[in-house]
Amino acid sequence: MGKPDQKDLNENMAATQGLSHMITDCKKLFQVSHDILLQLSSSYMAADAYPHPLTDFVCQGESKDLHFYFEQSVQNLLKESSEKFKGWLSTPGPLNTELSCKKVGDGHPLRLWKVSTDVEAPPATVLHRVLRERHLWDEDLLQSKVVEALDKDMEVYHYVTDSMAPHPRRDCVVLRRWRTDLPRGACLLISISVEHDKLPVEGGVKAVVLTSQYLIEPGPMGRSRVTHICRADLRGRSPEWYNKVFGHLCAMELARIRDSFPALSPNGPETKI
Repeated sequence: MGKPDQKDLNENMAATQGLSHMITDCKKLFQVSHDILLQLSSSYMAADAYPHPLTDFVCQGESKDLHFYFEQSVQNLLKESSEKFKGWLSTPGPLNTELSCKKVGDGHPLRLWKVSTDVEAPPATVLHRVLRERHLWDEDLLQSKVVEALDKDMEVYHYVTDSMAPHPRRDCVVLRRWRTDLPRGACLLISISVEHDKLPVEGGVKAVVLTSQYLIEPGPMGRSRVTHICRADLRGRSPEWYNKVFGHLCAMELARIRDSFPALSPNGPETKI
């Protein structure tokens, strides 16, 4: 066989460079026009749901409404767990997770999703991972910080996540509270979106977390049974996407939390709080 001529070499070089650019700029490969994005009416903007200002919950140093909301959410979650989450529609979950959903009769179109899996770490350690170590399991995380501590178990938390082009970054500000004093050593974490005057949106869109609930129950041999319930509007997605994709993304996120822990030794894990 003869040596390739210069034309073949140039074409091979161009193909190699093109592939290199595709790998480097993979998030820019598929572009959708801005007009099409604006036509997607599945957003909670259409349902007229926005995060409540933090001042709606906390007025003149008092937070009775806030504590009542979280306490009611805690009791509802524990009641559902004790009843084995009756009334949820099961669907195949990815990566060894259990996935289900249900409709909520509050006028908003999006479903409530629930995903469960077993994690090889005790509840307090899993709670710490979710609260303080998001960078270990959220591959899209760009930045995060605690904006304001309202109590020893309540805070305003801000995080920004990246998205596949043409979708912009997602900016989330949530009020979250956790409990570590539940029976049998169980823990939970509940979050909702709020508006905070110190955090204007910069270079992205503000996603709305209507509810995010983690129930972390102790299992055998130092393990945990983790259930995540979530209902969120990421802005700019179709109703079909929320019905077919969002729940699987929730499941994959919980799987990443699970997989961020190493397999347990026969002696069990050390507890970390």
